[in-house]
Amino acid sequence: MIKIYLKIAWRNLNKHRFFSLVNICGLALGVAAFWIIASYMTDEWSYDRYNDKSDRIFRVAQHGKWGNGGFNLAITSIPYAPALKADYPEVEDAIRIDLEGGGKIIYNDKQIVANDISFTDNAIFNIFTYHFLSGDPNTALSKPNSIVLTKTLAEKIFGDAALAMDKIISFGVNGSSQNVVTGVIADVPANSTFKFSALRSFDDNYTGQWASAGVFTFVLLKNHDDYKKIEARSDDFFNKHLKASFAGVKYKMELQPLTSIHLHSNLDYEMGNNGNITYMYIFGIVGLLILVIAIINYVNLTTARSSVRVKEIGIRKVIGSGKAQLLYMFFFESILLAILATLAGMVLIQAALPYFNLLSGKSLNIWYFGVSKSLLIFAFFALVTGVVSGIYPALFLSGFKTIPAMKGQLGNQSSTILFRKGLVIFQFVITIVMIVGSCIIYQQLHYVLNRDLGFDKSQMLTFHIHNKGARAKTEEIKAQLLQNPLIQSVAVAGNPIGNNDIGSNAFNIGPDGNNAADTKMVESLIVDPDFIPAMQIKMAMGRNFQKGISDTANHSIIVNETLINELGWKNPIGRRVRTGVNHGVINYSTIIGVTKDFNTYSLQHKVSPMVLNLPAVTNDRDNMYVRLSKNNIPAALAYLQQVYARFDPENKVDYHWLDQNFADQYLSEKKQGNLLLIFTVLAICIACLGLFGLVTFTAEQRVKEIGIRKVLGAGIHHIVNMLAKELVLLVFVAAIVAAPIAWFAVNKWLQNFAYRVNIQWWVFIAAGVAAMLIAFITISVRSVKAAMANPANSLKSE
Repeated sequence: MIKIYLKIAWRNLNKHRFFSLVNICGLALGVAAFWIIASYMTDEWSYDRYNDKSDRIFRVAQHGKWGNGGFNLAITSIPYAPALKADYPEVEDAIRIDLEGGGKIIYNDKQIVANDISFTDNAIFNIFTYHFLSGDPNTALSKPNSIVLTKTLAEKIFGDAALAMDKIISFGVNGSSQNVVTGVIADVPANSTFKFSALRSFDDNYTGQWASAGVFTFVLLKNHDDYKKIEARSDDFFNKHLKASFAGVKYKMELQPLTSIHLHSNLDYEMGNNGNITYMYIFGIVGLLILVIAIINYVNLTTARSSVRVKEIGIRKVIGSGKAQLLYMFFFESILLAILATLAGMVLIQAALPYFNLLSGKSLNIWYFGVSKSLLIFAFFALVTGVVSGIYPALFLSGFKTIPAMKGQLGNQSSTILFRKGLVIFQFVITIVMIVGSCIIYQQLHYVLNRDLGFDKSQMLTFHIHNKGARAKTEEIKAQLLQNPLIQSVAVAGNPIGNNDIGSNAFNIGPDGNNAADTKMVESLIVDPDFIPAMQIKMAMGRNFQKGISDTANHSIIVNETLINELGWKNPIGRRVRTGVNHGVINYSTIIGVTKDFNTYSLQHKVSPMVLNLPAVTNDRDNMYVRLSKNNIPAALAYLQQVYARFDPENKVDYHWLDQNFADQYLSEKKQGNLLLIFTVLAICIACLGLFGLVTFTAEQRVKEIGIRKVLGAGIHHIVNMLAKELVLLVFVAAIVAAPIAWFAVNKWLQNFAYRVNIQWWVFIAAGVAAMLIAFITISVRSVKAAMANPANSLKSE
């Protein structure tokens, strides 16, 4: 029986090849888009789940609030991990991770720069799951000056990872810090929050103050739900260890599940660029809606073509076919079509994935879930899609009564026609919302990349000064660089801005050294006197730092307008403020100037209160800013390398353009925007395929009417208008319905940015007009062909 149904289904699809091809193409595009989005989402959801104990691993985060200040940190202080293990019996193990373990590796005559190396405790191998190729995970980092390499880094250094064990490699200036290779592990999976190329052991005397946060703390709990007990006793932990350093702070300790960090965490000082759960929901909905659009095409075309098959249904009923048999027949047709579409979709997936990976930064392949599992999923997917697609057409077509069907009578079709129109409107509502979303994302990205940040970032590069001797000679380096007219300005700072990693300090603390109600957390940027003029930052009042020792000796500082406005100070120049506590002694600083606000972080963040400090020690002068002339950038870069090599022959200038630093903060939004644009184009194509099929069928049904109209003098534009106006009107209705939905969606997305574009009314009109224009062009292509046909051919016979 199944064989007969399949044969009938194949004959019907083969008989009406054009409409079958339209349906297969539409469904294939829907299947491909859905599969790619599903693979992308699965990969995002899979982060850190490869760890055997992932359900019991938590990261410790800190939240604090007082008066007008507060913090939300992904990092903790060094004593945190051992204190948690000692205080809470629920904690099986705890580790610290310090990301500042990288640098230049020296082995014999080979030098390799690896900045993705971290310090950590040996217990990391008890908590996280890493596959050891060599070495003992129980003791690999138990001794100081030990290092565990990943396979890739081991091969870079030694050529063969098998040769790495017990070798000595060096870090630092002239290889002053030696490390013994005690293990080699397989490369860290790409879907890991914590990525590294090597792990180094801490020194025996690795300690720190409770008030100084700078490491990541992870704990392994005995049971998953134990994190609730620990968080509930957060106050006890605070009172015991932190109160002396954070008096007056409303403190909360949070334990974040490891598997939720990538998509749900957006704290200060994250390990890297996390994903966003909101985007997952958006793409999940987009993938489902694209598939729905393709299914709608099948339903519309099948029900619209009911008049073609009404007599066939009548005859089948006369010769004994029951409703159940007719249902099976139509279901087999839709399932067969879905199978063919899925096969075509697999070809599209294979062709599209390399480009998708390039845009998304992923390494997905069509067999992401494994070959056998993927084939089963494709088969199940085809079956479900076929059944869902065929439900309404099967019920509708099998419901015709026998006698009217034999006469070719369809009966009252008003409800069916209304339903079909509703589906077309729904298709274009989705499409127009996606068009608006793509436009707003493009506008916002253009805005953040071109907005005035309060300084001139053009032609400005930054690079880290690794050599401590070179840091002590930055004034000489600057003087030699400025001898070349291709170098416009040079300055030194403690951090490169635009990377979202500038440190924070308390400002205007209480007279007892504790945080008072008006204490604020401020960004603290160390700069030299050349920084403000080099960056072309404007002063609001007061003066810039002066070269010499007077400003340093007087602890002079410069603040920004946001800080002054939030504190409500009218004239801060000359005001002495308490800026820290060192061994019980309160530090005082004097405000000498106020800058106009400038952004140091991406525009997802508002300009924060900021304090500019002079370098206190040589090590604070570890980042150089250089503005090049536009006349000859290659020559300027060559001169920069040449000059710097005189002071640090071992390290080349590893520079980063400042405008690129900021642009990199929007990579996630840029990727999402590009992907949404692609899926928007797909949705438009699928929806237009449906319109093309509908207007083709309409033209075939009205071929004699078109012939008569032409004989009576109707021109091509009259015929096109007759065939197109109803469908274009449906798109117009869709544009009206889509406007409020699109506004709500894009307004929600824009809330992620502290600085954002205003949503303009013309965007919605433009999206609606674009959709109607695309629909009209699609319809016109087929309508013109029908209008140009010779009327004699359509009128000479029944």
